Amino acid sequence: MQRYLLKRLVSLATSLLVASLVIFAVIEIVPGDPASYMLGLNAAPETVTALRDQLGLNASAPVRYLGWITGLAQGDFGLSYTYKVPVSQLVSQRLAVSLPLALYALALTTIIAFPAGMIAAARRGKLADGAVMGVTQLGIALPNFWFAMLLVLAFALHWQVFPAGGFPGWDQGVGPGLKALTLPAFALALPQAAILARVLRSALIETLGQDYIRTARAKGLSEGQTILRHALRNAMIPVMTILGMQFSFLIAGAIIIENVFYLPGLGRLIFQAITQRDLIVVESVVMILVFAVILVTFLVDLAYVVIDPRLRTKG
Repeated sequence: MQRYLLKRLVSLATSLLVASLVIFAVIEIVPGDPASYMLGLNAAPETVTALRDQLGLNASAPVRYLGWITGLAQGDFGLSYTYKVPVSQLVSQRLAVSLPLALYALALTTIIAFPAGMIAAARRGKLADGAVMGVTQLGIALPNFWFAMLLVLAFALHWQVFPAGGFPGWDQGVGPGLKALTLPAFALALPQAAILARVLRSALIETLGQDYIRTARAKGLSEGQTILRHALRNAMIPVMTILGMQFSFLIAGAIIIENVFYLPGLGRLIFQAITQRDLIVVESVVMILVFAVILVTFLVDLAYVVIDPRLRTKG
């Protein structure tokens, strides 16, 4: 087990290093000068040069990369060009919205997908299976931002059950905060639940054809008991893969939904930083999101081993 963990940690560190190089290189070729953007089009060239010196933009690319990556290793994400505050402060403020939103959406995804997938697998070829497959196909086909607007029209404007956008802050209480995140969480969760339900159905159908499942049925277990006691755990590896990918997406890929609902999360921060050419914010936040994705993948790998200890020898 220790050797397995060591291999995964080395892989994680290597992935982070490669990701940092790619992120820095991509940001380097993005058009637009932060100093020129901050000073305006009519700024004197010497003023722009002085500001670039102040921001450290005139140093060579290798020097700036080493300074940036060294700062990241020490927990220093740099100073925002636009807001003049540490990037870590901006991230912590926005993460207080994005992380609960991602967890809320993941919980809704699981609550919706698991019963739907198990019902479809248990009733394979029957009406319930066809209904679940039809609804999930529709859920996959609909863009989440369009679905988000439908939710706003129905639950915010027509029935006025939930707010149409904005976030009151956790200092106003957990209830108002969760209420503000409910429609965005559903907009993110339903397409993901459709994908997860179909994956779970396929994994369960494959598992239900195994000999030990037939033995369990022969002992008098109902289809539901057979799935819950025997089939579900053995079908979890592909499901865990999808769950890990979905959680990564929910953290890193909610830019559109956060802008639809005017949520002050990481996705909206990246969008604003790109439009303002606040490149240090873009670099650092994207690196944090990459780290979150790689960490989730690492944890999913560990979950595989817990589910099936035989995988330790294959790592």
